[in-house]
Amino acid sequence: MESMRDVLRGTLGRSLQEMPALDRLTAAWPVACGIALARHGIILGYEGGILRVEVADPAWLEQLRAMQAVLESDLRRIAEVKLGGIHFVKAASGR
Repeated sequence: MESMRDVLRGTLGRSLQEMPALDRLTAAWPVACGIALARHGIILGYEGGILRVEVADPAWLEQLRAMQAVLESDLRRIAEVKLGGIHFVKAASGR
């Protein structure tokens, strides 16, 4: 039996097919991470197959990096985008 989250992932993936890759990844981000975790990462861009995500808090940066392989897999599946990796960057001071 599929979980509700799996159903949403599939439905979202189908609805994103006509969008540019960055928009697809941005829409898929909260589904892949979960809303609470997604709030701590701001997508900066997507170039050369690499998604860049800014994280302000060092503890959340560590958490996201620990989940990187799972997030990459989920984002590839949901957004149906060729994703070579996620590059997490610490936000500059004052943000």
